[in-house]
Amino acid sequence: MAACTRNKDEGQDSILEPLCFPEQPDGGGGPDGGGGAAGPSSPGAEVASCVFCSESVPLTCKDVLLKHLLLEHKLVIGDVKLIADFPKYLSYWKGRFLEQPVTDFCSVIKTNSNGPIEKQEDYFLLCDVLPEDRILREKLQQRRLEEILEQQQKERDDSSFQRLCMFCSEEFTGNRSSLLNHMAREHSFSIGLPDNIVHCTEFLDTLQSKLDNLQCLYCEKTFRDKTTLKDHMRKKAHRRINASNCVYDRFYVINYLELGKTWEEVQSEDDREMVEDEDDDWSDWQAHPVCAVCLFCDQQSETMDKIYRHMEEAHGFDLHKLRTDLNLRFYQQVKLVNFIRREIHQCRCYGCRERFGSRSEAIHHIMAAGHVMKLPETPAWDQPQYYFPTYENDALLCVLTDSDGETDGTNQRDDVPVIAEDVSDLRALKQSSVLNQLLKNRGSSS
Repeated sequence: MAACTRNKDEGQDSILEPLCFPEQPDGGGGPDGGGGAAGPSSPGAEVASCVFCSESVPLTCKDVLLKHLLLEHKLVIGDVKLIADFPKYLSYWKGRFLEQPVTDFCSVIKTNSNGPIEKQEDYFLLCDVLPEDRILREKLQQRRLEEILEQQQKERDDSSFQRLCMFCSEEFTGNRSSLLNHMAREHSFSIGLPDNIVHCTEFLDTLQSKLDNLQCLYCEKTFRDKTTLKDHMRKKAHRRINASNCVYDRFYVINYLELGKTWEEVQSEDDREMVEDEDDDWSDWQAHPVCAVCLFCDQQSETMDKIYRHMEEAHGFDLHKLRTDLNLRFYQQVKLVNFIRREIHQCRCYGCRERFGSRSEAIHHIMAAGHVMKLPETPAWDQPQYYFPTYENDALLCVLTDSDGETDGTNQRDDVPVIAEDVSDLRALKQSSVLNQLLKNRGSSS
């Protein structure tokens, strides 16, 4: 969804689906897609070599090498997919097999043990049951994690990032998070928190390639033109990546965290497996605070007092004053916030209703023209459509309070009907009921 949609009809609503603020990075959580074990940083550039001979293949064709090891050397390597750096793993064992015979390290599996001796064959299993193998795998995993975290930190600090948005062609420079947050906020397309992603440029190249080939990012079907593809992704809610596509595994840090565990296993770990006698002390539990976003900029704050103070000091907008002056009830405040959010998203001044070419131009006009506290007539924003949030994760809506007069009951609105029902005298109520009178009239007419 573009940051600003121009319509010929000024009154036409350009929001066709819920928007979503980008989540506050907290360094935790899982990806929005990807599954399986982590892959190497550049799988197409590395080579895997046989531990017994000079045979070698590109790492992307390691199944060919595994077949070679099985057929030519009778060697089976257990849980290959859990080895963080397969070429270095093979290089280590190639050196060890030159020092000592393979039987010193591998379990021997004899086939056709009950048959003739000439038909019996010995196969060798190399797996992490051997302590040396287990230690090697853990070291390779740790080294790979350190490399990934180092790469991720470089991308965090990189200020030379420059790229166009895949959906609206708006250019972003500086830090990668500005583009990722833009796609999440304006197009409801989130690939995860920026701090959880690594090899971001290659990740975006992969997604851009799919779109250029007119392929849906979620169901991966191919369409005849770009318009049909965009309509499909919007109507089917396919503005997300396919979690079962292992191509995306290497772009998420969570896939590198624990040896032998996929991101799904890390996320679904059951707390009930903890030691029973462990003290259930929750005193150190720290819940992640809900972050509210300013109405006029991308400023976020973990406390509502800070965000209210920011809007008042930076933009001159005092929501508390509007609530008091207009005696707004809770749901009227909800509609007002959603109205302002929607008008700014549509690049329109909510005070004079003038439309602009971009969101930043509209906000600049609101500030320069002094329209921050200028609201249109109440019927313009006090409408049922604004019960529905413009941004589905708008934390500001969760902390609105009733007006003081409505809270203590001393200043109730005159337009709120209060109907009392006195049922103290049930006999009199039955005798004077409409139904009783109708029955009497029916009996007399018959």
